[in-house]
Amino acid sequence: MTAPRPSRVKLVLAFAAVYIIWGSTYLGIRLAIDTLPPFLMAATRFSLAGAIIFTWAVLKGERFIPPLRMWRRALIIGGLLLLGGNGAVTWAEKYVATSLAALLVATEPFLVVILNWAMSRQRPNWKVLLGVLIGLSGVAMLVGDGLRSNEHSTSSLIGVGVVLLGSFCWAAGSVYSSRRPIEVSSLMAAGMQMLAGGFLLFLLALATGDPQRLNLANASWTSIGAFFYLLVFGSLVGFTAYSWLLNNVTPARAATYAYVNPVVAVLLGWLVASEPLTRQMLVAAAVIVGSVILITTFGRERTPTSAPALHASECPTPPCA
Repeated sequence: MTAPRPSRVKLVLAFAAVYIIWGSTYLGIRLAIDTLPPFLMAATRFSLAGAIIFTWAVLKGERFIPPLRMWRRALIIGGLLLLGGNGAVTWAEKYVATSLAALLVATEPFLVVILNWAMSRQRPNWKVLLGVLIGLSGVAMLVGDGLRSNEHSTSSLIGVGVVLLGSFCWAAGSVYSSRRPIEVSSLMAAGMQMLAGGFLLFLLALATGDPQRLNLANASWTSIGAFFYLLVFGSLVGFTAYSWLLNNVTPARAATYAYVNPVVAVLLGWLVASEPLTRQMLVAAAVIVGSVILITTFGRERTPTSAPALHASECPTPPCA
């Protein structure tokens, strides 16, 4: 007996959630860290979201205490995705535009290709390699344009490097999670990853003095509102919609958010935050999105759909983000 087809309304709403909400989380992060310490903000956000999702999974019948080896994997995956991936992007958005950060994070698919190639020694097909080369050329265009249009070139250069490092961590976490998956439901796995990543982000926040810099009396309502937007819509609504899509459409269709999120982030950065939108940036954006389409369409490696990875900007792309 075949399962009933999902309604068109549910499909539209779910795709709108992962397209628009996940694309908007870059701007949400930027607004949140205006008056909130970055690592402490991210740690609180993911810890709360992880606790909610973990509790939800338990109420649905999941085992309350997963095996210790599954927590070890959650710690590694959460560390790579949330501490290394999202934490890097959150910190770097102090120094780089949200549009630039979003487009740099879009390099994650071809970093995954390179890592899989290095680990398995299985050469990707020529279309995937072409996508990697095209994507790298788009990044070069984007970085050059972003640095020229920013007054603080040194800070921007460091920020760009941190975002690319975060994208690499996200790619490494994605590859690791596909080879060493957390053997529980996707809901429980996401909760465990968020709890583990939130714990590590709290340690980093303590090490960098974020709690001492927190002053809620001086925190703007915009930052507080952005924090709750990231918590509720970015992590909870976005993840739930993506999980539902994985069970109701093909993985290739669900993954199309990777083409749309950078475009949404660029447009919102321009409209809301008055970030520069140059012709070279538009060309670079088209080049990067085109490379992602090539890689995800013709790539041989596929990520298992039983435990979707978290999004880099917001967790769970990408690496919601």
